[in-house]
Amino acid sequence: MQSPVMSQLKASAVASLLEVINLRVSYRARDPQAGILSQRRELAALDDVSLSVAAGETYALIGESGSGKSSLVNAVAGLVPVKGGRILVNGEDVTQLPPGKGARRRIAILSQDAAGSLSPRLTVGTSMAEALRHAGVSSADFPAETSRLLGLVGLPLHLPASYPHQLSGGQARRVAVARALALRPDLIVADEPTAGLDVSVQGEIINLLMRLQRELGLAMLVISHNLHVVRLMASRVGVIYLGRLVEEGPSAQVFAEPAHPYTAGLCAANLSSDPNEPWPSMPIRGDVPSLFDRPKGCVLHPRCPRATEHCRIQAPERRVLSAARMVECHWPLAEVDKPVAVGGSA
Repeated sequence: MQSPVMSQLKASAVASLLEVINLRVSYRARDPQAGILSQRRELAALDDVSLSVAAGETYALIGESGSGKSSLVNAVAGLVPVKGGRILVNGEDVTQLPPGKGARRRIAILSQDAAGSLSPRLTVGTSMAEALRHAGVSSADFPAETSRLLGLVGLPLHLPASYPHQLSGGQARRVAVARALALRPDLIVADEPTAGLDVSVQGEIINLLMRLQRELGLAMLVISHNLHVVRLMASRVGVIYLGRLVEEGPSAQVFAEPAHPYTAGLCAANLSSDPNEPWPSMPIRGDVPSLFDRPKGCVLHPRCPRATEHCRIQAPERRVLSAARMVECHWPLAEVDKPVAVGGSA
C-alpha cells in the first residue's frame, strides 16, 4: 500500500510518469571481512523507497557512493529483481517486466561511461541503427533519422562513419544522448551525466539536456554526486542514504534550507565555495557503513553530530514539513510547517 507521506506529497502534483512505491531491493552476498567461506546473507540495498517523477520534470537523486542510487536506477530499468513494492510507468506496473518491454520501452538509460556504452567494433552510424531498429524504425529511414538525431544533439553529419575511439568525451556523451532519443522515450535516466568531462564540456552537456527536455517534453531522473549540476538541472531532489530516502522536496528549498543533517553535510562539503549561502556546519563523520552492519535506529546516527540516544534506538518516522517536502529525522533542521509524523518507523 502506498505510504501516507507520498500520498500527501503528491496531492497537488500533476500525474506522475514514474512512481516508485515502497520499493525494496536486496542482494545475497558474502561479507568480505568474514572470508570467502562465509555464508551469503541478504542485504537490503533499498528499504521502503517511494518517489515520483512527473511528465516533463527533472528529479535528482543524490547521496554518497553506496547509498543506493544505482540500485534504484537498475530496478527502474529492470536490471535487478525487486524484493517488494511497485514501479509504475504511465500507471502500468513494470515490476515483473524485463528490460525494454511494455511500458519500460518508454525509459532510456544514459550510462555514466558513455564511451564504454558504445561497441568499439561498431561505427556511430551502426550503433545508431541498432537503437533505431529496437525502436521499430524502418531500415530505409535509418540514414535520415540518424542525421536528424545527431543534428539534434549538435554533432556533425560526418560522424556516423567514426568509431568510438575517435570521439572526444563530449562527443561520446552526445552520441549516447542521441541513441537514447532514438528510443523515443518519455523518461531519461541519466547516471552521472557529466562524469569525466572538462568543466566547459560539462556546461555544454547540461545545457543540451535542459534544452532537449524543454523542446521534447522529456522527464528526467538524474543521479549525481555533483550538487552544482543538480542545482542547475533539477526541479525536485531526493536525498538517499543507506537505502532510505531521508529528505525530498523542491531543489531550491532543499539546498537553501536543508532539513536533514545528512543533506546539510552534503551541501557543506560540495557547495561551500559559495560565500553567499552559508549552510549549517554539519560535518558527517566517517564513511558509509557496510550493509552487513546496518545501524539500528536511525541509519545515520553513527555519523550524525546531532544524534541522541533516542536516535540510536528508534528509527525516525517520515514527516511532512510542507506540501512538497518530506524528511525522515527525529530533529529536523528546518521546519517549514510544524512536522507531523505520518508514517511508520522502518
